[in-house]
Amino acid sequence: MDLDDAAHPIKQNLFKRLVIPALILSRGATQPPIAVTGLLLIDIGLTFGHPVGVIGQIRTLSSVIAIIFSLLMGILSIRFKHRSLLITGLTFYSVSALCCSLSPTFTALLLSYSLTGIGRAMVNPMAGALVGERLPSERRSKAFGWIFAGMAISYLVTAPATGYLAGLGGWRFAFLGFVLPFSLASLALSIIGIPSEPEGLKSQMKSDDYLLGFKSVLSNKSAVACLLAAALSEATWGSALSFSASFFRQRFLIPLNLASLLMSGIAVSCAIGSMVSGYIVNRFGRKTIAVVSALFLGIFSITYVNINLFWFSLVLMYLNGVVAAIRYASSDSLTLEQVPEFRGTMMSANTAAYSLGSAFGTGLGGLAIIYYGYGGLGLTIGSMGIIAAAVFHVLTTDPTRN
Repeated sequence: MDLDDAAHPIKQNLFKRLVIPALILSRGATQPPIAVTGLLLIDIGLTFGHPVGVIGQIRTLSSVIAIIFSLLMGILSIRFKHRSLLITGLTFYSVSALCCSLSPTFTALLLSYSLTGIGRAMVNPMAGALVGERLPSERRSKAFGWIFAGMAISYLVTAPATGYLAGLGGWRFAFLGFVLPFSLASLALSIIGIPSEPEGLKSQMKSDDYLLGFKSVLSNKSAVACLLAAALSEATWGSALSFSASFFRQRFLIPLNLASLLMSGIAVSCAIGSMVSGYIVNRFGRKTIAVVSALFLGIFSITYVNINLFWFSLVLMYLNGVVAAIRYASSDSLTLEQVPEFRGTMMSANTAAYSLGSAFGTGLGGLAIIYYGYGGLGLTIGSMGIIAAAVFHVLTTDPTRN
């Protein structure tokens, strides 16, 4: 139901206070699995006897699964309530965390972690669609900024917690002792804090309408360009984030505890970028900021792994976190406005694009490391960020500005 239709004033105010925190925490729940696998790839590899490039493919499979389910979500978001789909996705995250901690083989870990792909396909687009439903246009950019700041803070908390818990009981304990409780907490807050839509709202759609959302998205040149640019830029950032901890541990021979603290710095930089993104986007426009942030994302991704000076490389990675967060907020805000009548489908397609980019980036990045080292990784993924900036600039439009 709409916030203004709450039956009781106290309940209405409670909903207004909890909707955004629930959305922030729901997107925050997507980060602990990423942080744990990014930080502990070496340790997981030692358990199963595989190198970093191979272990990193657990995230590739998760992204492939997310692509498939994101496309399915484009249809389900028309038939089912966005809140229900969000809650179901958070349930998948909880089940995945439990199964990962108990996985006896690498194959079992692959399958268990792939459940995060289903969760991501449900949580990410539905959180974005709920922002579009519950907030006016002028507040959406700031809402996205706070949501992505929450994701960064989640990563900030996860990194040191992962290092500490892994030191106590290994990588399995990091899943069981942190990822699982975080997922359950986000699930509980979403159930309590996000009000339901009226009964029967989605069932009014005709069966022929289920593909209309995809037709509307694919017939819009700017919408398709947003998806392409999102995939390319996510390939850049997803791969950089996946292998950054392993890069610093192997290139500069730093211990796990120090690496976890350094990854916390990346989370801080992302939080800073997220919190300022809403103001920057409102000032200069969604498209302009998407172009500039994607461009610098590509440049920083190339340079930070090709510098042999520890502190210089670290600063460049932190700057990469700032522009990556700004790019997320500006890109998602731009994408949300492309097809307003089918926001659920648009954001599901956007999640599919992100997952495709992440799968492509981590897969190609892993191969680049195996054959060309980390320098080849930077050149490979950084070029995609620069291409994404060109796509944003040439092929997209901002409907709110036009």
